[in-house]
Amino acid sequence: MAGWESACRSPTTCRTVSADERNTPLAGDCGWFQVEAPPAPPWPCLRAHDWSLRLRNSSPIGSPPAPHPRGARQPGPGGCPGTPPPVPGLPAFLSGRAGGPLPWLLLSGLLFALVTWQVAAHGPLRRADERLGRAAVGHGPAGLTEFLADLGNLAVALPVLAAALAYTLWRGGRGALPRAAGAALAMAAVPALVVPLKSWIARPGPLTPDTGYYPSGHTATAAVAYGGAALLLVVYVRRHRWWPPALALLLTLATGAGLVLRGYHWPLDVAGSWCLCAVLLLLSHRLPARYPPPPRASRAPAAPDR
Repeated sequence: MAGWESACRSPTTCRTVSADERNTPLAGDCGWFQVEAPPAPPWPCLRAHDWSLRLRNSSPIGSPPAPHPRGARQPGPGGCPGTPPPVPGLPAFLSGRAGGPLPWLLLSGLLFALVTWQVAAHGPLRRADERLGRAAVGHGPAGLTEFLADLGNLAVALPVLAAALAYTLWRGGRGALPRAAGAALAMAAVPALVVPLKSWIARPGPLTPDTGYYPSGHTATAAVAYGGAALLLVVYVRRHRWWPPALALLLTLATGAGLVLRGYHWPLDVAGSWCLCAVLLLLSHRLPARYPPPPRASRAPAAPDR
């Protein structure tokens, strides 16, 4: 390795590439220096990847990196194969690395499946839920609990999301269109998922024999509307960026508490909607980041023909 470094940095074997040659990839590049092809190394070709990294890392400070077209295989020393192109794997937006939401997606989906199974099969969790719901009905000031339950009405929650969408499009322009579309699609998915589940489960309410109470539509509306608005607006908050998600979480929890205390829903109706909407919010927030809009075409005038 010492012989390679001395060969790369020696003034007798390196020369500075001119300005006209800067954007032209040359065999044996050492950053922005042209290096004479070294002799074949005595070690196996498996070390070619290490040498290519040493060549790229030996460029002077402040110089741009050498061109590396995606999908191209870089040549190695001594005729050995160089570094392979990037291998496609699990997308970063669904990976558990670097803060990916995959663990939260799996947890929310498993919890929703568990709650739905217990409610549909009249399991022990449903019996405990009904005892808790009957004990909670009627507690708290009636006016306050009614106000909290009304936070899940479409007339209250949808204008909040609409205002957040308008502000996002105004601030972000065309670049914010995928994020706005993701939040709107998540809101549109609420009735598409909740209504069939209500008909399939056919759970009666706490104070009425009528069916269609699982999952809670008011809870889902509040969670997606307030949560989607928070995820849209948090990008434009410079300081204390925790407060939009915290406020959305507080409003969603208050809506569920009001629905249970007023006897409009069982506690598991609310919990099931929370789990379902967590999946919708995570997907609507991360999918647009994975597939951004294509860049605009340059409007610079073309050079005149000579």
